[in-house]
Amino acid sequence: MNKYELALVISAGIDDDARTALLEKVKERMEKRGAQITNVDDQGKKRLAYEIQKMKEGFYYFITFEAPEESPAEIEARIRIMDHVLRFLIVKQDA
Repeated sequence: MNKYELALVISAGIDDDARTALLEKVKERMEKRGAQITNVDDQGKKRLAYEIQKMKEGFYYFITFEAPEESPAEIEARIRIMDHVLRFLIVKQDA
């Protein structure tokens, strides 16, 4: 199993309950693909470097997890089609 980190930016235009539900949905989809989540770092609401979908702010989350080598591609495919996810990136962490 490799260690990865998912950087996730969620739209600031949704309410707190919807944002929490979306984060839980992301974590659930990750676990279905074999990921074991080790930490969720909520960075809160921050200003974006540039406008995305006419948004100037977003909620930042950094999720560290362990998963088999093929899982990140499958996770990205699922996150890519989610509403209210402005940006995401999965990077492999060094051992």
